[in-house]
Amino acid sequence: MKLKKSSKKESKSYLESLSLMDQAVLTHHLHNSESVYAKGAELIFQNYFEETPEVYNALQTEIFEKKAPFLGPKKGTEKFTFIDLFAGIGGFRMALQELEGRCIFSSEWDKEAQKTYRVNFGEVPFGDITKKETKEFIPDGFEVLCAGFPCQAFSIAGKRGGFDDTRGTLFFDVAEIIKEKKPKAIFLENVKGLRNHDKGKTLETILNVLRNDLGYFVPEPKVVNAKDFGVPQNRERIYIVGFRADQNVTEFHYPKPTEEEVKFADIREENVVPTKYYLSTQYFQTLINHKERHANKGNGFGYEIIPDHGIANAIVVGGMGRERNLVLDHRITDYTPTTHIKGTVNREGIRKMTPREWARLQGFPDKYKIPVADASAYKQFGNSVAVPAIRATAENILKLIGIKINDNRK
Repeated sequence: MKLKKSSKKESKSYLESLSLMDQAVLTHHLHNSESVYAKGAELIFQNYFEETPEVYNALQTEIFEKKAPFLGPKKGTEKFTFIDLFAGIGGFRMALQELEGRCIFSSEWDKEAQKTYRVNFGEVPFGDITKKETKEFIPDGFEVLCAGFPCQAFSIAGKRGGFDDTRGTLFFDVAEIIKEKKPKAIFLENVKGLRNHDKGKTLETILNVLRNDLGYFVPEPKVVNAKDFGVPQNRERIYIVGFRADQNVTEFHYPKPTEEEVKFADIREENVVPTKYYLSTQYFQTLINHKERHANKGNGFGYEIIPDHGIANAIVVGGMGRERNLVLDHRITDYTPTTHIKGTVNREGIRKMTPREWARLQGFPDKYKIPVADASAYKQFGNSVAVPAIRATAENILKLIGIKINDNRK
């Protein structure tokens, strides 16, 4: 097996010897064999690899057999196809693959999130979706567009708040793709605050574009709480769904809560947690002082300890996302610090939740791999969607576009 034009080090794999764009093209090609990827993959083989069965098989092994636990259905066996925009670490993909969907395009610009996505799905997402060269790789003919796009204000002063008024925002890129590819259904997710963002003008413009400019039936968005769908996290997010006019959908019902009783103890680490997750005495005192200062001002800010029978607060990046989800765990036996801390390890058993616990709070199964450092893992799970809530909503979407689903979760 040989590389033709690469300074590949022995420690690197065949895939890692390529640029991220080439990795995206090649992994998408090997997954899907869509014509839009074929020419790019051919050029990669011509420029970098000797295209022999040995090299091809090595790449297949690297992508499909060694590292990726969530490959999804093979081409030709899927019930439907979808694309995953602003993919993060694949929460949408996890949910829709469980419903027997096949992802034919993914996009995520964050390199650490790309790493996590790759080791779990065997695919490197394309990068910046605002770039023309990225959009050109999106295949035609998929049924569902999924996007957890960031929220940005639009410049709509004195205008009607239509398609052109969203230029320069990431929603514009989503709308542009919808306009070009015309999927049967769309499924968008955002923070609860989108309802009041820019005094409601942002959401109003989004709905106007989807309904009037693009011609989709879009029912009123709904704020959905993850805790109503089997995970012990009080996480509210706004869902926006839409249907192409020829699907003749005139009514949509969001899924009903499962009424399943959930609590933190259900997702708590089974084994003793490493000492590094336990707070130092000095840091915990800082949190106490911080909470007292805000309490004296009449504010409810500050740390919170979630009891085993309780529901976690929303896990978020920043804003005391970890400190508002502390837990008591008295199983610690060795109080010797394993990281540089001020003070000593607290004796009350107060610790942060682990990245694996955050993964479970978002509904990711335990075989989901976490290949990044803790700081990145917290960020990635905090930014992700809650898989069970997405899956339940997607199931209702799929029924209305004529796709019969056998729920494949295990």
